[in-house]
Amino acid sequence: MPTTSTATLTERYISATVRSLPPEVQDDVRAELEASIADAVEARREQGEDPQSAERAVIVELGDPGVLAAGYADRPLQLIGPKYYLAWWRLLKVLLWIVPTFAAAGVALGKVFEFATFGETVGAVATVIVLSIVHVGFWTTLVFAILERTATAPRWSWNPDRLPDPSDPGPRRADLIAAVVFLVAAAGAILWDVLRGFVRDDGVPVPILDPALWPVGMGVLLALMVGELVLAVAVYRARRWTTGAAVVNTLLAVAFVVFALYLLLSDQLVNPGFLEYLAVEHAAGLAEADARAAEQGGVMNVLSVILGVVIVGSGLWDAIDGWIKAMRARRS
Repeated sequence: MPTTSTATLTERYISATVRSLPPEVQDDVRAELEASIADAVEARREQGEDPQSAERAVIVELGDPGVLAAGYADRPLQLIGPKYYLAWWRLLKVLLWIVPTFAAAGVALGKVFEFATFGETVGAVATVIVLSIVHVGFWTTLVFAILERTATAPRWSWNPDRLPDPSDPGPRRADLIAAVVFLVAAAGAILWDVLRGFVRDDGVPVPILDPALWPVGMGVLLALMVGELVLAVAVYRARRWTTGAAVVNTLLAVAFVVFALYLLLSDQLVNPGFLEYLAVEHAAGLAEADARAAEQGGVMNVLSVILGVVIVGSGLWDAIDGWIKAMRARRS
C-alpha cells in the first residue's frame, strides 16, 4: 500500500530548494526560508485565511524551488546569458562565414582531384557545409556556456570609444579576422601538403605542389602572404583604406598572379609525382575524363586552364576590391 507523507508543504518546499545547494549553505538557507515562510503565513492568517490556504499561497508566491535555489547559488538558468551573449553571437557569425566556406572549397578541390562526378561533388560539399555549421554552432556555444558557469567576469568591457562613426566605411575587426584566418589557412595548407600530404599513397604523403619549389619558390609565396597580412593589419590600424594601401595591395596581387602563372605555365607548380599517382591509382577515371575533354586538349589541360582562371580572377578581384574601398574612404 502507498504510504502518505507526513511532511508539511513548507518542509517539502524547503527540502526541494536546498538539496541542490552546497552543503555549507544549506542550513542557513533552510533557517532563512523557514522564518520567512512562517512570517508570511502568519500575516495571511491575521487577515482571516485558514492555515492551509495561507501556507499554499505563500509557497506559490515563492515560485519554483529550482529557480529560488539558483538565485541563492548565483547559478545561471540560461545557456548563455547577457554577460557573454554578444561576444558569442559576433564570433559565431564570423566563424559561420569562414569555416563552412573553407571546408566546402577543400572538399570540392579534393573531389576534383578524385575525378568525382558532379553529383558526388555536390553531395560531398553539401554534407560538409551542414556538418561544419553544426560543429561550429555546437562547439562555440559549448565554450561560452562553460565560460558562463566558470568565469567570474568577462575580460573585456565596452566603452564609448568603440562607437562606430556612421559615415566611416573603414575596415571592421571582422574584416581583419577574415583576412588573418584566410592567410593562415592558406599557409597552413601549403605546409600540410608538404609535411603530411592531402593525398597519401600507402601512408606516404604525395604533395600536390612540386617539392622542388622549396625553399625559394615557396619562400616567395609565403613572403607574399606575409605581405598581405601586414597590409591587412596596417589598414585596420589606420582605420581606413588609403591610395597607398590600394597601390601596395595591387602590387602584391600582381606579384602573386605573375609568379603563380609562371609556375603553372612552366610546369613547376604541380608535383610530377602527384600526376604519376593519379595516372596509376585513377587510371580508369583519368582515361574517361581525358576522353570527355579530348576536344579541349585533355583533362590536365582543362584543369590548368581552370586553375589559371582562378589565379587571375582572385588577383584581379583583390586589386579591384582594394581600390573600391580606397575610393569609398576618400569620398567620406
